[in-house]
Amino acid sequence: MTRVYVARHPTDAHLFKGILEAQGIEALVRGEALFGARGEAPVTFDTLPSVWVMDDDDVDRARALADEYAKGDTAAEPRPTWRCAACREVVEGQFSECWQCGATRP
Repeated sequence: MTRVYVARHPTDAHLFKGILEAQGIEALVRGEALFGARGEAPVTFDTLPSVWVMDDDDVDRARALADEYAKGDTAAEPRPTWRCAACREVVEGQFSECWQCGATRP
């Protein structure tokens, strides 16, 4: 069993575990119970939740997925608002369809 990812919180650990399992990699989250002790225990790689791969043959692939996941975990630049070509409504950048008329973002 090998640790491949150290998470910021239990939800992050379980999300990444789900990504590994979707790729056919058996994984386990460890240390999530220690998360409740933050503030009393020091925050280190040993006290944060982590994801472990069960089969050593999957470690390289899991680490590559962890690197990819960590890159996508950074806050992206917010997308600018856009104006719907069909109804001229201003729509927030994270949406790909107009909330007013349902037209697709150009």
